[in-house]
Amino acid sequence: MVSYAMIVRNLTTDQHALLAFKHQIIIDPHNILADNWTTNYPVCNWAGVSCAAKHTRVRALNLSNMNLTGAIPPQLGNLSFLVSLNLSRNNFHDHLPRELGQLSRLELIDLSSNFLNGEIPSCFGRLDKVLHLILANNNLTGVIPPSIANMSNLENLDLNNNLFHGNIPYEMSKLMKLRTLRLAKNRFSGSIPAAIYNISALRMISLPYNNLSGSLPKKICHHLLNLEALYLYENEFSGQIPTSIGECKNLRQLMLDTNRFNGRIPTSIGNLTALTYLYLFANDLEGEIPWEIGKLEKLEYLHVEYMRLDGSIPASIFNLSSLKTIVLGDNNLSGNFKINVSSFYI
Repeated sequence: MVSYAMIVRNLTTDQHALLAFKHQIIIDPHNILADNWTTNYPVCNWAGVSCAAKHTRVRALNLSNMNLTGAIPPQLGNLSFLVSLNLSRNNFHDHLPRELGQLSRLELIDLSSNFLNGEIPSCFGRLDKVLHLILANNNLTGVIPPSIANMSNLENLDLNNNLFHGNIPYEMSKLMKLRTLRLAKNRFSGSIPAAIYNISALRMISLPYNNLSGSLPKKICHHLLNLEALYLYENEFSGQIPTSIGECKNLRQLMLDTNRFNGRIPTSIGNLTALTYLYLFANDLEGEIPWEIGKLEKLEYLHVEYMRLDGSIPASIFNLSSLKTIVLGDNNLSGNFKINVSSFYI
């Protein structure tokens, strides 16, 4: 038997949901919704609204960068054909309504750069078609719900610059299609679940400015053959930089600075021929700078200051025509310095 609720869900349902959204807007500086979102115009012609041709239902809601202020009402959960929701770069506040977890067709959720607070509802795990979950630059709190692992098609997770805390859940290692992981500028602690390094689709791991600790796995690059950027700076990581880092052949930016890594700089870094940024400064690394760094013909920025490096600076580094900045200060290095770069500090 078909329920009554299923019978009445149509474009009128979508209109009522959008009008409820409009009523939650307390500041609309350009009067876009005030003037356009009225019954004088067809819903599918409202600003920021796109409809699907086949079903004539609201398919996309894009109100980004309109300086709107207000709350996101639960009625948005009635837009059952919604595929794309973009409310980024506004002034939305209050919590994320649980009813958004009903939008089973969603592929994009971009609510970044607002003032949203509270936790990510665990029911977001039902949204298994979402490709991009972008909640960066808000005031969201709590922990990442383990149910996020059910978003099995997720490719881009961006939770940068919030107030999340606790451990990175092991369940996230089930997101085997994940390409970018951005959790910077939060309060995460503990170690990175080792299984996350098994997600072969990853292109970027960005976790700086947290309280993460532990060591990097010895076979860190065994599965990360597509990794292009590894940002772990400003944490509490320790141990040695694994030799296997040289197997991440597509790595372009390696930033491990301001941690507690010790031991020597692995010579295998010389295998990272796509590398443009190498930031290792402010660690407990010692020994000589490996001459193999001189093989990095695309290297533009080299920062190895504030450590316990000694010996001569390899002449091979000075032959890198791509170098723009090299910083070697506060070490015990020696040698002749003949190099043509825009910035050179020792």
